[in-house]
Amino acid sequence: MIGKIRGTGSFVPPRTLDNNDLSGMVETNDAWIRERTGVVRRHIIEEDNTVSMAVKAARNALENSRIAPEEIDLIIVSTISSNVVLPCAACEVQKEIGAVNATCFDLNAACTGFVFAYNTAQAYIAGGIYKTVLIIGAESLSNLVDWRDRGTCILFGDGAGAAILQTEEGESFPVISHSDGTKGGALTCESRHTKVYANLSGIEKKDITFASGDPTYMHMDGQAVFKFAVRKVPEAVNELLAAAQLETEDIDYFLLHQANKRIVEAVAKRLHTGIEKFPMNLDEYGNTSSASIAILLDEMNRSGKLIAGQKLVMTGFGAGLSWGASLLVW
Repeated sequence: MIGKIRGTGSFVPPRTLDNNDLSGMVETNDAWIRERTGVVRRHIIEEDNTVSMAVKAARNALENSRIAPEEIDLIIVSTISSNVVLPCAACEVQKEIGAVNATCFDLNAACTGFVFAYNTAQAYIAGGIYKTVLIIGAESLSNLVDWRDRGTCILFGDGAGAAILQTEEGESFPVISHSDGTKGGALTCESRHTKVYANLSGIEKKDITFASGDPTYMHMDGQAVFKFAVRKVPEAVNELLAAAQLETEDIDYFLLHQANKRIVEAVAKRLHTGIEKFPMNLDEYGNTSSASIAILLDEMNRSGKLIAGQKLVMTGFGAGLSWGASLLVW
């Protein structure tokens, strides 16, 4: 058995910050950001949060798939930035969409999260445990960014994307997944549920302003992440294609995590494949971590770019360090 994508959905908050807006906050400018990242603007939450965006993306996926919420028997939400710890974000989504028969849990794999969620859903379906699975990537990264740190604040945005998989007869495709915890220091963010307040007395937690450089904001070694991505992503894709006995020419689109335009271009070059097979939308959304591939998939679906029978490779990479690739037929 294999899980076939029956519908997709996404949601991004309406408020945007473009590069000119950021130039008033940190020492940067539009040309500098575009040249180094490809990002032009990013969407930032105001009224929404991670759960509410996940719910809206899920509802859009349900509408697109024409599947009733009661048919869903598993919900996986991939996020590093949930506004709730208990209950998990997936249970909150279940409550809001009325998926009363679903088992729910969250998954934390950062920018590789949607690919890992997809692989997990396929494993459950192949094992005959679940038949209809809702997977969501949702992030409120604006809550984790130090807006005084030019190295990170120019990159990240908020949003959510979702897909619904349903059982279909057929053999499952190979999947590739790897992690290297020894390299985890390249991209870090410590929990704010730590005892950072233990030595403070007479000060309410709500009155504390985190200092620049505080570990509870995201920190990234940009060069290390770039070198990791342009080396490991082509390796993962080639490993996947070899396992599936396919060539790059057999793939219609490569959907990479939308981290940086230069990374995508470097991967295309190393795979000796035209950049037209690597769709990008990071100019509009920036890096939305777990949500990026899901948002891109939904945009391509709704714009009519995806045709039945096309072969797609989804590839995620990021904190952990973790990376992975999945093959699917539309």
